[in-house]
Amino acid sequence: MVFGADSELLLWDASENPPRLNVRGNWTLENYAALGEQIALLRHRSGGLAAARRNVDLGELAGLDTAGAARLYELLGAELAGELAASDAALSRERRALLLMVANAMGAAGKVSQRRQRGAFIEIFGHAGVALEIFRQQILALLGFMGFTLDALARGLLHPERWRLTSIVAQIHETGLNAVPIIGLLNFMVGAVIAFLGATVLANFGASIYTVNLVTFAFLRELGVLLTAILMAGRTASTFTAQLGSMKINEEIDATRVLGLNPVNLLVLPRVLALFVSLPILTFVGMISGILGGALVCALQLDISLAMFLTIFHDQIELRHFLVGMSKAPVFAFVIGVVGCLEGLKVSGSALSVGQHTTASVVHSIFVVIFLDAVAALFFMEMGW
Repeated sequence: MVFGADSELLLWDASENPPRLNVRGNWTLENYAALGEQIALLRHRSGGLAAARRNVDLGELAGLDTAGAARLYELLGAELAGELAASDAALSRERRALLLMVANAMGAAGKVSQRRQRGAFIEIFGHAGVALEIFRQQILALLGFMGFTLDALARGLLHPERWRLTSIVAQIHETGLNAVPIIGLLNFMVGAVIAFLGATVLANFGASIYTVNLVTFAFLRELGVLLTAILMAGRTASTFTAQLGSMKINEEIDATRVLGLNPVNLLVLPRVLALFVSLPILTFVGMISGILGGALVCALQLDISLAMFLTIFHDQIELRHFLVGMSKAPVFAFVIGVVGCLEGLKVSGSALSVGQHTTASVVHSIFVVIFLDAVAALFFMEMGW
C-alpha cells in the first residue's frame, strides 16, 4: 500500500513479517504537510507505527532537509532515529549527521516541554530547593571568609608594624567623616517622625510626656545603630564591592598575589578596621541626631522645652541602654565590611558582574544586620539588660 499520490513517500509492504516500511521520495519542506497526513494515516492503521518501526528501509530516500528530518523523527521515534542516523548504511554521512542533529534538538525540546508540564507545586518546591541550596552556599562562603578575616586580624594584632595605617586612615575618612551629614540628617528626620507619631498616640491616654522616653529609648537601644548600619551597608558595602570588583576585573588582585602579597591583608583588613572605628562614631552621631529631632518635635508640638527634655532624659534613661546600642556597632561594622569585600572578590569577567555583586552586597549586608539586630534584641530582653 502506497501513501501519497504525487510521490511515493511511504510504502507499506505487509507481505513481510514484520511488515516493511519503505521511506522514499523527497522528504523536504514542500512535502511537509503531505508527510504529516501520511504519518497520521499510518498511525491509525493496524499495528501502526509500532509495527512499522521494526523494519524500516531508507535506501530509496531521494531528498532530505531539516523539515523532512523532523517528520522522519516523528515517524521513527527518538531511539530508532538516533540509531539509524548513527549506523544506517543507506544514508550518506551528511544525512546521518542531519538526522542526528534534528533528533537531538527535538529530544531536548521534548524534555523542556515535559518540564514545563510539571505541576505548579513541583515547580514551586523546585525553585525553593534551588534557592535554599544557593543560600546555604552563600552562608558557608560568608562564614569561611569571616574566618580568613579573623585569622588575618589576629596575626595583625601580633605584628602591628604590618598594619597599613595610611590605607586605614584613608578608609576612615571615606567611610566615616564623609558619611556624617547623611547619617545625622536621616536620624534627625526619623527621630522627628517617631516623636510626632508617639505624641499622637500617647495624647489619647494623656501621656504625651512619655514621648521623651519613647524617642530616647528607641534611639539609644535600636534605631540609632540600626539606621546607621543600614545606611553604611548601602553606602559603604557597595563601595567596597565596586572597588574590589574593578580591581578583580583589571587583574590587580592577581598581580598582588604574584608579588607574594595577601589580598586579605592588603585590601580587606584596612576596610574592616576602618569600619570598626567609624561605625561606632557614626552610631553615636545618629543617636544624638535622632534624639535632637525628637526634642525639636516635643518643643514645637508638646510644649516640652529642651531643658525639660534633657531633665527627663537624665533622670529616667539609664546608661545601660546606651551601652546596649553601642555594643552592636562593632559587630555590624565587621559584618558590613566582610560582606562588601567578599562580594567584591567574587566578581568575575565583566562590568555586569560588578553590578550584580554590588547589589548582592547591599542586600546581604542589610539582611544580616537586621537579622543580628533581632537576635540581639531577643538576647538582651531575656537577659534583662
